[in-house]
Amino acid sequence: MKSFEDLDAWKFGMDLVEEVYALVKQLPKNEQFGLSQQLRRAVTSVVANLAEGFSRYTCLDKANKFIIARGECSEVKALLLITIRLRLLCRSEAEKGLQLCDQTGKLLSGLTHYFQQQSKISVSSTIPITNNQ
Repeated sequence: MKSFEDLDAWKFGMDLVEEVYALVKQLPKNEQFGLSQQLRRAVTSVVANLAEGFSRYTCLDKANKFIIARGECSEVKALLLITIRLRLLCRSEAEKGLQLCDQTGKLLSGLTHYFQQQSKISVSSTIPITNNQ
């Protein structure tokens, strides 16, 4: 892969960004600096941390950024659930966003797991083997 833009997690994450920005427009104006702003910041952090993680050098650095992106994705889901609970959005209005959170989160978990495993392989291949006979 040449770019983070080739990752499925990026593609789903960008779909999530578009969906959340569309949903935020439906929120009341008095939420402009509350939930709306928090949703926009969290959703953009998902893809920003994913992109940053892709560009990190070590597998552990990559995994760490993907973990952060996953956390932001969970924050977006929690905020969408809050908008439903407060009756600012209907469940049906937020459903696509919730599904995109789940899909993006699963892909980020997969990336995290992969790079955590790669870091273990890298570490074990650099440890000298001694024969204690």
